[in-house]
Amino acid sequence: MKKSNFLEGAFIATIGIIICKILGLLYVIPFYSMVGSQGGALYSYAYSIYAIFLSLSTSGIPIAISKLVSEYQTLQYQNSKERVYKIGLLVISLLSFVLFLLMMISAPTLAHLILGNLNGGNTVQSVTMVIRIISTSLLIVPIFSVTKGYLQGHQMMDSVSKANILEQLIRVAVILFGSLFALKVFHASINTAVGVAVFGATVGAMIAYLYLGYKIFHHKEELYSNAKITRNEAKITNKVIIKKIIFYAFPFLAIDLCKSAFSLVDTFTVVKTLTKLGYEATLTESVIGVLNTWGTKLNMIVISIALGISMSLVPNIASSYIKRDMIGVSTKMKEALQSLLFFALPMVFGLSFLATPVWTIFYGADSICSSIFSVFIFQALTFSCMTILLNIIQTMNDTKTALGSLLFGFLMKMVLNVPIMYLCKIVDIPSYYGPSMATIFAQSLVIIIIIYQLKNKHGVLFENTFHMILKIVLSTLIMYMSLKIVGRLIPIHVTSRGIAILTVLFYTILGLVIYGIVVIKQGILKQVLSHIK
Repeated sequence: MKKSNFLEGAFIATIGIIICKILGLLYVIPFYSMVGSQGGALYSYAYSIYAIFLSLSTSGIPIAISKLVSEYQTLQYQNSKERVYKIGLLVISLLSFVLFLLMMISAPTLAHLILGNLNGGNTVQSVTMVIRIISTSLLIVPIFSVTKGYLQGHQMMDSVSKANILEQLIRVAVILFGSLFALKVFHASINTAVGVAVFGATVGAMIAYLYLGYKIFHHKEELYSNAKITRNEAKITNKVIIKKIIFYAFPFLAIDLCKSAFSLVDTFTVVKTLTKLGYEATLTESVIGVLNTWGTKLNMIVISIALGISMSLVPNIASSYIKRDMIGVSTKMKEALQSLLFFALPMVFGLSFLATPVWTIFYGADSICSSIFSVFIFQALTFSCMTILLNIIQTMNDTKTALGSLLFGFLMKMVLNVPIMYLCKIVDIPSYYGPSMATIFAQSLVIIIIIYQLKNKHGVLFENTFHMILKIVLSTLIMYMSLKIVGRLIPIHVTSRGIAILTVLFYTILGLVIYGIVVIKQGILKQVLSHIK
């Protein structure tokens, strides 16, 4: 089998992730039209809370299982490998059950914290209901994740990929058809339809888990052969396995939890603060819907580039770092950042410019929501850069810097979120821009801290990287200003989805042509392509 360099692998992984994300994005068009902005806000409340509980129950443990299974499989410690899976299932089952009970019991309190004294929108009772419904997925999703980790440790990626696709398809089917039946056949309320939709996470995970169970049973002899315990393997007790699982899992858990906590700050502060500033209930819930659900789904198109690069980057950085090849680390990091910005930067500026027609295509015409998205999309850029750098420094065994910088960024987000909304009011800027501005600022601080540590603590070289990044930024600004000039001559007036699609196609092609000419003239394209070859 031909062995690809890391950017070739990253390119393939990115394409696959983007396809999956687009498939997951398409369902929001009919779903949003069925439940509206209020139903969309209710859906986002459930998922923003669920994301934190899911991070507590799954982040790190599946990765730890995968790593340990792979390690023991290599050493032919078949008994220990199977015990890793069984212990992992036991630990995750107990943890997820406790978190399920906690989420069920605390649902009314969480709902009240989210809504405050909001009148005219969703009620505490409706938010409590959807939080409790989605909490049922905590009983199955963590177990499903550990099983995926077990198969990943055996490099059975085909089965894992099919399981992920199956889970997504079932979830989307329940969201769309379940909501449609609830509203059109049973004439139920929007709240009930959203409750059915969030239950899709449980149904999808259950069916995908059963599929993996079948694959494990079908490959039982292949997965578990030669159960004879050797002398060295006999030293590996259950206590040793549990300690290793915790040791491998904790850094990933802490970092993923901090990432999820950024949106949680918005969940608990945006609605209450905007209400105090005089905004109507329907508007405040539209804002939180953009920040926590609908805008995030569009942002994932950009973030998928970072996820794809990270999948290939981590093992390659680890390989160079183990050899103490800091030149290799610097080179791969430079290639990763340059490739990310080469694709992501023009996408972010282009989506910001086309916020109104893009929003209309997916969610229908809404001037305020599209205006919020035009700023919110820049979070995708800072989040992507932050993710790449966190993966790099954590791969270099500097969890202290990774976690410390992320905690500092989270604290800044928590401290500044409300004041920036008030500051926007003072300087006559819509306050609903404030949460995005706070997130962009906080994530930028994390990026700066990690770059400083990489340069001064680990000796990573940045000089050529910054020069190339500056050229990419300049090329993007030329493209953006050209689009703005054309936009003055041919104003964007979106009256329907059809017009919105044509507008996006026209400006996307124009932007690609302008950006392509500039990057070719500056030699940027040639340099980026040379990394992929």
